[in-house]
Amino acid sequence: MSAHRCLFLLGAILLLAACAGVNAHYDASRAHHRPNGFVNSDSARAIGTLPWYDTMWRRLRGDFRPSAPPAGGYEQFAATWSVPVHTKQLRSPTQQPRITWLGHASLLLQVAGRTILIDPQLADFAGPLRLLSAPRRVPPPLQPEDLPPIDFVLISHNHYDHLDAETIRRLVAAGQRPRFLVPLGLKPWFDERGIDGVREMDWWDEIAAGPLRIRFTPAQHWSKRTPFDTNQSLWGGFAVEAETPGGPWRFLYTGDTGYSADFLEIRRRLGPVDLLAVPVGAYLPRDFMAPQHADPDDAVRIMLDVEARQGIGIHWGTFELTQEPFDQPPVDVAAALRRHHLAADRLWMLRHGESRTLALPGP
Repeated sequence: MSAHRCLFLLGAILLLAACAGVNAHYDASRAHHRPNGFVNSDSARAIGTLPWYDTMWRRLRGDFRPSAPPAGGYEQFAATWSVPVHTKQLRSPTQQPRITWLGHASLLLQVAGRTILIDPQLADFAGPLRLLSAPRRVPPPLQPEDLPPIDFVLISHNHYDHLDAETIRRLVAAGQRPRFLVPLGLKPWFDERGIDGVREMDWWDEIAAGPLRIRFTPAQHWSKRTPFDTNQSLWGGFAVEAETPGGPWRFLYTGDTGYSADFLEIRRRLGPVDLLAVPVGAYLPRDFMAPQHADPDDAVRIMLDVEARQGIGIHWGTFELTQEPFDQPPVDVAAALRRHHLAADRLWMLRHGESRTLALPGP
């Protein structure tokens, strides 16, 4: 290749990177907006800006894989922490809230006759390429083709363990046509794949759908999918509120998050939460993970901040992402509940594929 052509290609790459750094949604009146992307509510928490060489060093020294296998090995762990999915039951619409854990941060919420799929990741690995990805150690409890009819898919942010191209492709190929609710800046990813029915949301944006109201809520995290798009799309969680004869029933999915004042603000704006889905895994080493991933004690503090009647622990025990062994989060959750003088079942640790049905508010 000639020197002129090399210079041309280099210039094109730099131009594309520069263009990618423009925030088309920039609103100077919003504190978390920047001309080139987004920041956390606490703008001093600049996450995701670690140099590539530091990330590589951490990977080489083992920061992104468990320090030990679970007791009895991964096969035994998968057997202990998995149950068959009641596929027929999931295909029956329900007015009462029903939550099913599909592994990692993937959830199926069914309430008020609607079915909502959250951060579906049913692939064998989380990452752009298998060799550069976190392997799945517990098989997915079902395949995308086995999902019941989905009304909404909620995507919290663009990291590969929450937004998986293959899972989304297979869901659409199976004939599903849900509405996708995604953070600002993420719709082009769906446009490139010819997927319509996508709405971008900023923090506190909301939509109404019959008896449901869905809001996009703040979280303390970051976004990145390529070397050139750090924090150029937003991140967050989702609050789902269902109107019932006995009053509103509220669910909060935090998305990936470190502990922050965001949750006191969510409680102030939206009221107490009936069911909270909160991360309890991928928290070691703390010097690196604390700002972006809650540990079990943080999860319990978030539960108290939003006054959740019931919690469910997510983001653990599925993919090799961080240093803690797969069987450590349940131990640390139990200890955190005792430390805060809460009942042992206040925060459920479901098995892959397990469903729980909750009561609606009384009249």
